[in-house]
Order: sequence, then C-alpha cells, then structure tokens
Amino acid sequence: MLAEHLELIEAIGLNLFFLFIFGFIGLSIHDVMNKNNVPKNGKIVIYLVLFLGCFGFIAKGIIQLIWESKGVG
Repeated sequence: MLAEHLELIEAIGLNLFFLFIFGFIGLSIHDVMNKNNVPKNGKIVIYLVLFLGCFGFIAKGIIQLIWESKGVG
C-alpha cells in the first residue's frame, strides 16, 4: 500500500516542507526587523515580497493540479 501512494506522500511532504521553510523564513525576518528597528514601510515591503514568493509556489501548485486533472502534464 505504501508503494502505491509513494508519489502522493512525497508531494504532501514537499508541500509541508515548503510551508515550514517559508514559516521559518518569516519568523527570522520578523526577528531581524524587530532587532534593527526597521520602519513600518520597510516591514510592509519585506512582508509583501515574502508573501509574493509564497503565492508563487501556491499558484504553481494550483496550476499543476489543474493541468494534471485535464491530462496536460
């Protein structure tokens, strides 16, 4: 049974890995910004860039899911 679902388990594991990595990146960026007294505008720009990076991976996953369900990929 495990061999049958190995690809699904790997995909879920990779997505969870990306979730944790982006979470740790966000926490470390937040800590560095607080220690260096970054202005509010700078924090907004940095969080926007981090969000757009996360959104890119989410969009890639959604596009890949749609393409695979239609038989394109």
